[in-house]
Amino acid sequence: ERHRPETHLIPRLLQVAAGHREVFPLYGTDHPTPDGTAIRDYVHVEDLAEAHVRALSLLSEQEKSEILNVGGGKGHSVREVILAVEQLTGQHIPVETHPARPGDAPVLVADIQKARTLLQWTPARSDLETLLSTAWHAFQRMMH
Repeated sequence: ERHRPETHLIPRLLQVAAGHREVFPLYGTDHPTPDGTAIRDYVHVEDLAEAHVRALSLLSEQEKSEILNVGGGKGHSVREVILAVEQLTGQHIPVETHPARPGDAPVLVADIQKARTLLQWTPARSDLETLLSTAWHAFQRMMH
């Protein structure tokens, strides 16, 4: 999960927590959400992999394609994720606010009901604490 340049929220926050970046750029604080920041759905890579394995099994059984959304099924605001990273790492995350980028949706959360029903799948590791803890440990291993 290395992007150059890194654009994803969680890796960027972990870079700040680890001292690899000085500040986290927060785009949009006036979205029509409870805290004004965008809400997104995060899914743990192991939950995603399990859903794919179950989807392949279903495809081989019924030989009929389906379109399914896979995600954590719950949204978290950018500010919630920042706070959770601070709590996990014990590091303050300095934030520099910017206007929202054109086209940024205030809320994007996957409707996973069809995946739950057809695949008998529920994300088991996509709660924010587990997801961030796994990402933080992986990030620390990559940096050493």
